[in-house]
Amino acid sequence: MQSSVKVLIVEDEPHALMGLAELISGWGYRTETARDGMEGWEKALAWDPAIVVTDLKMPRLDGIGLLTKLAEEGSGLNANLAVIVLTAMGSIDLAVEAMKLGAYDFLQKPVDATRLRTILANATRQRNTEIELEVARRRLRETGVLGALVGISRSMREIFGLIEQIAPSNVSVLITGESGTGKELVARTLHDLSPRKAHPFVAVNCAAIPETLIESEIFGHEKGAFTGAVERRAGCFELANGGTLLLDEIGEMPVGTQAKLLRVLEERKLRRLGARTEQEIDVRVLAATNRNPDDAVAQGHLRPDLFYRLNVFNISMPPLREHLEDVPAMVESMLSEMNLKHGRKVSGVAPSMLERMLAYDWPGNARELRNTIERAVVLCSDGAPLDVGHLPSGFGKTRIPATQALDAGVVPVRVGSTVDEAERLLILRTLEATGQNKTRAAEILGVSLKTLHNKLKAYGRQREEQPG
Repeated sequence: MQSSVKVLIVEDEPHALMGLAELISGWGYRTETARDGMEGWEKALAWDPAIVVTDLKMPRLDGIGLLTKLAEEGSGLNANLAVIVLTAMGSIDLAVEAMKLGAYDFLQKPVDATRLRTILANATRQRNTEIELEVARRRLRETGVLGALVGISRSMREIFGLIEQIAPSNVSVLITGESGTGKELVARTLHDLSPRKAHPFVAVNCAAIPETLIESEIFGHEKGAFTGAVERRAGCFELANGGTLLLDEIGEMPVGTQAKLLRVLEERKLRRLGARTEQEIDVRVLAATNRNPDDAVAQGHLRPDLFYRLNVFNISMPPLREHLEDVPAMVESMLSEMNLKHGRKVSGVAPSMLERMLAYDWPGNARELRNTIERAVVLCSDGAPLDVGHLPSGFGKTRIPATQALDAGVVPVRVGSTVDEAERLLILRTLEATGQNKTRAAEILGVSLKTLHNKLKAYGRQREEQPG
């Protein structure tokens, strides 16, 4: 809250000092004043402000001198102190020097009240974000938890470190990894640790939207833009304005739509379908895919220019089988979550069950682990621990409930078969083994649900075209 944010104003001209104090106090900040840099330094030590607004040219100690002392000798001051410098016309070079010394921003005199209010609000948000990030770092050091992510392994800690670095910025991030590895959790954590956290987080699965509707879903449309557009509709970009937009399964987006998306990312403007004018947007865009992005580019599923625009940073989520040491901590976190969700009081996990879970390779990754824990919590009695009896029948013996036709999971392929024939056999046998559960089959095969549906449609057409 602004009422708890302390702002120290340092200005040697009495009328300007009084005017700034009244203006800033009127916006809800707590203010203190000083008439030159030396008094400002003394007040800063005694009062510990969150923000300092200082003139540059003052007697005894000027603004540059004050900024230097705050940076070099202010070890007892607020670690997230933001300094805003005020400069007269013709003193921009001093303002630039102040920025190099660590000033948060500068403002020319006479002071533009609207601009000053915006800078103060931004500095306050940045300070709050840095405080929250430090709290998150402390929690990570103590428990191995960062946001909704849990892990103590080296690979997860490296990911946590990267998230901490890039969360406060506006850069685009491409999150890759197998289905179920937690890509959306990474995106949500990036949002929650950013200055945008008070604004919307919107996630859209590009693979789940019909190709004929995806542009409308993302960019919005005007009434009458196409058949069935009976009213104006805001797209995902507008819904996420000020916040963060996650484009999941970006490799499944039609290439034509990718070109329009690239233009929006570069110009920060969008035009609804059927609209005559463009509108400004302020959205941080994150993208995710379970494809290998280099393969997706090579195969024409992902435009190279869009890939380079999105891939400023890449966070690659490892499959759970590669960091099984994180399973105990993940189980503990998920158990607490499921107890709360279902109103249960399950007391823990029996060592025998944990041993079984650590011996499994989790083809469905963290999503499969979560579903397994949720099922077990529902079956378990209050006050009792989860044990092997709460695991699904046949858990850990095979990745999928294999049938006799699959010969324990082996799919025979004749020598001389084409790659397409082998792929078709693998898909159909996997569906057979999962009881025609397309979602589960897609996870096992490592493809999106949309890709699986397209393959099955193609096989259906091939059968129709075969002579009877």
